[in-house]
Amino acid sequence: MSRMSLAIRVRSLVKRFEDLVAVDGIDLDVRVGECFGLLGPNGAGKTTTIEILEGLQRPTSGEVELLGLPWKAHAAELRARIGIQLQETELYDKLSAEETVRLFRSFYPRRIEVADALAQVDLTDKKDAWVQKLSGGQKQRLAIACALVSDPELFFLDEPTTGLDPTARRSLWEIIRAMRSRGRTIVLTTHYMEEADRLCDRVAIIDRGKLLALDTPAALKREAPGGTLIELTLDGDASAVATQVKTVDGVLRAEAQQQTLRVYSAQGGRVISAIIQAVEAADRHVRNITLNEPSLETLFVSLTGRKLD
Repeated sequence: MSRMSLAIRVRSLVKRFEDLVAVDGIDLDVRVGECFGLLGPNGAGKTTTIEILEGLQRPTSGEVELLGLPWKAHAAELRARIGIQLQETELYDKLSAEETVRLFRSFYPRRIEVADALAQVDLTDKKDAWVQKLSGGQKQRLAIACALVSDPELFFLDEPTTGLDPTARRSLWEIIRAMRSRGRTIVLTTHYMEEADRLCDRVAIIDRGKLLALDTPAALKREAPGGTLIELTLDGDASAVATQVKTVDGVLRAEAQQQTLRVYSAQGGRVISAIIQAVEAADRHVRNITLNEPSLETLFVSLTGRKLD
């Protein structure tokens, strides 16, 4: 892949704090125009990696390029071309939303209109409200507007929905999707597996400073142990069927409980037709089928030995 098609290029990235190796030889490519997810439990090296990408920390060794440029020689230009929404953004309580965005707008050589930035995060009707009067979700959207006002090509969102209720979280999801549809490249860190699954084109899993997995959410889920669960309700006892179903190519295991047959497949739902044929060959009929795809959470736990939160 050419460097022109990459928004971020990382090679052999290392960050040490005395005896602690926080980032241990990471290679990473983020493509222009994609939403890229970075997942890792606390202490995994995720935050350190993001801060190096954002130019807030210097690496011990390795190469880091953003938009085809290294931080060391092009810091001022890169700061004008990227947007950053931190986990916690302290804004002045007694400024209005409009005044806050106008203040941030004054920091950048390239910028969009304040009204446009507020409209992109659905805060037009709150433009005259003081920051202290905004809800948690509205403050998060205002923080994004402050970063959007420079019309960035590359956007870093660091756990933007943490602490928000489900309605506010989904509202931010729509904003992120709209940002991506405008051609922006987004790097998203999150503690919510569903968020990464729904928003990200590709996801990287980091733990103990190392990159453990990187692929599309769908491809990563296929690697989760146990496979896809296919649950079938039969018209009779399922125990006589389980042994025959186990012989179907792609079936990992089959378990029977009364009229319920649980089949774990390494090939997703592609084995359903063969399973039904095996069931009918055993003189049973399928009344209902439920397909439960493996989750990113399952894969994450299998790779790291711990949950994300």
